[in-house]
Amino acid sequence: MIYPSHSKYALREIEVELEKIIFNLIKKASTQLPDDTERALRKAYEQETNQIAKLQLKTILDNIEIARRKELPICQDTGTLIFFVDVGIDFPYKHEIRNSIYKAVEIATNVIPLRPNCVDPFTDKNTGNLGEKIPWIEWNLIEGKDCKITLLPKGAGSENCSALEMFNPSDGMEKIEDFVVNHIVECNGKPCPPVIVGMGIGGGADIAMKLAKRSLLRPVGERSKNKTIADLEERLLKRINETGIGPMGLGGKTTALDVHIEYASRHPASFPVALSIQCWANRRASVIIKENGDIEWI
Repeated sequence: MIYPSHSKYALREIEVELEKIIFNLIKKASTQLPDDTERALRKAYEQETNQIAKLQLKTILDNIEIARRKELPICQDTGTLIFFVDVGIDFPYKHEIRNSIYKAVEIATNVIPLRPNCVDPFTDKNTGNLGEKIPWIEWNLIEGKDCKITLLPKGAGSENCSALEMFNPSDGMEKIEDFVVNHIVECNGKPCPPVIVGMGIGGGADIAMKLAKRSLLRPVGERSKNKTIADLEERLLKRINETGIGPMGLGGKTTALDVHIEYASRHPASFPVALSIQCWANRRASVIIKENGDIEWI
């Protein structure tokens, strides 16, 4: 519970409470795989007939259980921490969120622990998990008095399989579908499949990439509310799994657990398509902080 107050000392107490909430958010995202992803992996295991693929999936499921039981990171690559903050216009603690995130990341790096994954691109100096504009905070101002914070720890193996293609508007959807499937085939086992394929269409180059990454926040198995998009998600998922790349690239029925697509309107002369790939360790967690300080875990 965070208690509203405007004194300097009370505001520091609020920051400390926010730090605890965000620390717990980081711990949850790092050590507990979401139920929707675990269910999809178990379903893939039950349906698999390739014994090598089945062994890979069994090892993944055992790893998930050990991480949850021992409160250890699911993967040795604890990722770059990306925070999506949907903050209400009337939420009273907007100014305290940023500092609380930074402090919570610093504490979590030492306590959980998280691998120090933040390196200066010019000097190669490792600065833990805090650096220039990292952790990244994606701000979204919304109506209301609550604040929803979602954490997406993004591993490098899957991040290295990101892609952006600027199509001609006349190219057609078939060419776009081929681009997605061919890219997954090219990546093969690099992103540690079974993967979740996040796809952003339209907007501009930067908007498409942001949409692709935000699409990864949707639960596995949840289709777009737009029927045209939902049909495309299903079609791509089927084609990707027909490649036979399989778990960890060693063959099998399940190369992707899901395909998620978000879109924006585009310029008439431009058709950007972005891909953000997530590995089987589809880590994410969300918390809603109410105006009165109550919290709700998602």
